[in-house]
Formats: sequence, C-alpha cells, structure tokens
Amino acid sequence: MALVTIAPVAPPSAPVSVEPGRRLLPTGLLGHAVLAVLAVAAIFPIYWMFATALRAPDDALSLSPLPWPLSLHNFRYVWDTIPMGSMLVNTFAMALAMTVSQLLLAILAAYGFAMWNFPGKRLLFMVFIGSWLIPFQVTMIPNYLLISQLGLLNTIAGVVIPNLCSAFAVLLLRQHLQAFPRDLVDAARIDGRNSWQTLWWVVLPNLRPALAALGIMLFISAWNEYLWPSLVLRQSTALLQVGVRSFLGAEGDNWGAVMAASGLACLPIFLIYLFLQRYVVDAFVRSGLK
Repeated sequence: MALVTIAPVAPPSAPVSVEPGRRLLPTGLLGHAVLAVLAVAAIFPIYWMFATALRAPDDALSLSPLPWPLSLHNFRYVWDTIPMGSMLVNTFAMALAMTVSQLLLAILAAYGFAMWNFPGKRLLFMVFIGSWLIPFQVTMIPNYLLISQLGLLNTIAGVVIPNLCSAFAVLLLRQHLQAFPRDLVDAARIDGRNSWQTLWWVVLPNLRPALAALGIMLFISAWNEYLWPSLVLRQSTALLQVGVRSFLGAEGDNWGAVMAASGLACLPIFLIYLFLQRYVVDAFVRSGLK
C-alpha cells in the first residue's frame, strides 16, 4: 500500500504594517513631483530674466521674487539704444531661410535613403551622418575662406549658405520615413505617380507633425546662432544675438537693460514654441500614420 505524503502548508504572510499617520506614496505622485521640481528649475531662470527686466533701474539687483512696482524703462531704453526692430527682422529672415533650405534638402535626402535601394547606400548614409559629428570649429576656416572668395562677407547670404543642409534633419526624417507604410507608396506607383508626385502628394501630407517639429527645432537653432554670424558680419547690430552680445559688453553692469535685451531676443522664439509645441509632442510620441 503506497503512502501519500502531504506537504506542509506555509503560514500566510504577515500583512505589511504601516505606522499610524503615514501612507505609502503612490509611484505616479512621486514622478509628478519630480517632474514639477525639474520644470520649476528649468523655468526659473527665464522668469528671473523677465523679473529683472521689469524692475525699476534702481532695483535691478533686488532679490525680491516679485518685481514691484513694474517698470518698462529697461525695454524702452534698449529699444532706443540699439536697432532692435531691424535686428529682429534680419534674424527672422536668416532663421527662416536656413530652416526652409534645411527642411527641403532633408526631405529629398531622407526620401532617397529610406525608399530607394542603390549600391553603396549604407556607406553613403554613414558618411553623410558622419559629417554631423565633425565639430564646427574644424570647418569654420574653410567656410570663411570660401565665403570671402565669393564676396559674401558681411551679408546674410554668407551666414546662410554654409548651413543649407542639416545632417540631423536628414537622420530624423529618415527614421520617420522608414516607418511609413510601403503599401501606400506601391499603390501610388500603380496609379501612375512618379517618385516626385508620390513624395509630395502621398508621403509628405502624412508627415506634417514630424516636419513641424523639425522645423521648430531648426528655427530655434538658427535663431540662437552666434559664432558663425559674429565671424561673417562686421556690423555688430546686423543680427540679434550678435547685437545683444555687443550691447552686453557696452552696458557693463546695467543688468536691467541687459535682461530686457535678452528677453526681447528670446520672446519671439518662445511664442513660436508656445503655440506649436503640440507638433513637437506628436512627432516624438507617434510614429507612422494615425
């Protein structure tokens, strides 16, 4: 007769004891608290810049978190001292020209790398992306000599031409195009559309969030450009970033006026991002088609 062994039953685990008056902090609440702290740390320098700009000239070094009484004296002084209006127009034109050219070339290059197969495709793409890793200081002198020989020194075109193409833009659009359904491309070709028509009428309408986000990033990068324009342009008041830097050196310790000039310089780009930030979120959260 076989013996039947019964395994011992383990005692139930003891409940987790929580001290009176204390509750376990939810993970989601902790994450939101960390994000709130990081957001405050990122926004506070911008707030302090505008707070200092809105103070009266005698209170420029005040440590009060709220500027009171409010004063627009620093903004009026900056607007009357340097040609802020013309610098805003020139900087906007320069940034827009660079953004449009980089987007156009990135669309064509990324479409070729993502949709076409040709000998040496991978090697050519690696070489193209490798140009992104070369520091600007390495190509600065050759570009300056080329611009000088073309007679484009002290012109906006001399600032734009060496920056007509962006390897980062090509890489980002190529990643989005690789996730694009090939069935739509094949259907467009069956309908008799050539590659150019397929790109502009089928592919691009479905990449609007990615193009908008990339355009915003390229525009911000061009708007904040300082080193190359300071080398090409001899007039220190031609572009905004160069003009603000020269104003900083001339004013010395007039921090209220310096903060007002910096606030006027970043205000347009801040408003652009504020109204178009949803496209940036859509581009990085979503992939492919809706």
